[in-house]
Amino acid sequence: IAIHSFPASVSFFMRQRARSRNQLNFLDAPPLIGKGWWLMRNGLYFFLLCFAGTVLGKEPPNILFLLVDDQRPDTIGAYGNDKISTPNLDQLAKRGTRFTRATCSYPICHISRAEMLSGRHGWENGINGLNSRRFSEGIDFWAETLRNSDYRTCYVGKWHTPGRPADYGFSEVRGLFGSGSAKLMKPGQTDWKGFPITGYKGWVFQDATGKERYPEKGVGLTPDIDAKFGDAAISAITDFNGDQPWFIQVNFTGPHDPLFIPPGYEGKYRAEEMPVPPNFMPEHPFDHGNLKGRDEVLLPFPRTREDVRDLLRVYYSVIDHIDLQVGKIVKALRDSGQLDNTVIIYSSDHGMAVGSHGLRGKQNQYEHTINVPMIIAGPGIKADYVTDASVYLRDLYPTTCDLADVAIPGTVTAKSFAGVLNGSTETHRDEIYGYFTDTQRMIRTDRWKYIDYPKVEKRQLFDLESDPDELTNLINDPDLQSVTSGLAEKLMKWRKEKGDPALTLSPPPQ
Repeated sequence: IAIHSFPASVSFFMRQRARSRNQLNFLDAPPLIGKGWWLMRNGLYFFLLCFAGTVLGKEPPNILFLLVDDQRPDTIGAYGNDKISTPNLDQLAKRGTRFTRATCSYPICHISRAEMLSGRHGWENGINGLNSRRFSEGIDFWAETLRNSDYRTCYVGKWHTPGRPADYGFSEVRGLFGSGSAKLMKPGQTDWKGFPITGYKGWVFQDATGKERYPEKGVGLTPDIDAKFGDAAISAITDFNGDQPWFIQVNFTGPHDPLFIPPGYEGKYRAEEMPVPPNFMPEHPFDHGNLKGRDEVLLPFPRTREDVRDLLRVYYSVIDHIDLQVGKIVKALRDSGQLDNTVIIYSSDHGMAVGSHGLRGKQNQYEHTINVPMIIAGPGIKADYVTDASVYLRDLYPTTCDLADVAIPGTVTAKSFAGVLNGSTETHRDEIYGYFTDTQRMIRTDRWKYIDYPKVEKRQLFDLESDPDELTNLINDPDLQSVTSGLAEKLMKWRKEKGDPALTLSPPPQ
């Protein structure tokens, strides 16, 4: 191999890691080529991999994905919140890149997570938010792709997807928490304010198969449950410290309801000191498609500032407690000598209203809910950097493939934003689209957001540049009709191209 072409050759061979162990048989030579040539070629291939890892410093990074549930993006100090204590997340932001427009396309737990696992939109992967709860056939899943590229894979915490983690490429589980039986839940249990518990009823810790359950560790959410997930993650990080790169996904349940004050946090946050959201409203002005859904009835109607402040007091406590677990996990990486070669991703499956726009839950297309906190730090990633590049959560899958020099499977339709992380580009997507059941469809650009509520024939247009809290609906502004029609046309074109199942249920007027 000529010296001038050697780096390119190494790069080529490194990109073929996905095919090395699981897709090549060293003795399966083509019929017209001798076994000796085949062995020599693969011996050279092995040498190049070793050379690339040692001489060129191309050691594959570990990937740690910390995913929380129901955290709105403005609840971290690094995002400008001076009322909450998140020193470990703030430090992670200094070490890496913080996104201000990371987006969940569908604001419900299992559908958002299905998009991340598959790298595909819900209308593409089969879990579409309407009448399907099973993945389509033939999908290459995130952990499966990394596992096939010699990554050790592990799933920690909440499981809210059909099947089991092993079905999607996770070789091991630690602290797995999933649905069990509502019969295990003691009757009369309530959350911090005395409301009956409706979330995670009967959920328990269990083994990889789900046949062994451990109700003695708690049934449903408990005040200290996120600490148990943190400890499980640390045990995996400690045990996985070796020659093989790893991918560990850690799934906290907080700050999803039912909410409880974590141990040691009693009195840390006081209701009277909690600022209500700037877009607080007593009631949403119309039925957006989930006005009296499960999340919404967790706060009395109409909403009061006092109720929202009390909710935020507990909500902040749970996020603060998760921040503590993040600090412990990062310390375990540092103590084991793995921090410098680990890509750490922190995000949430969607945001939460918590009083904004008269809503409590997540089933809406407002910025406080479709936007999520996202912080990524690690080797080759810009430090202490803030970007407003628009990205989807499902884009994480191909992005980590690029960071790990792993081939992105053809079934992945999401787009890698590795260029944003390394500074080679500043933008990613020109438009972002959102959806919820057959009641909400949304398009957002850098400046404008258009939301269509077809069931109630309502539409909204917001100028996010002058009105980031989405308080003034400009849909009837005569000077903006061209903006509205242009966005509506793009939204409909996208719905048709992606195969929106709602179009067959209730076709739009011609």
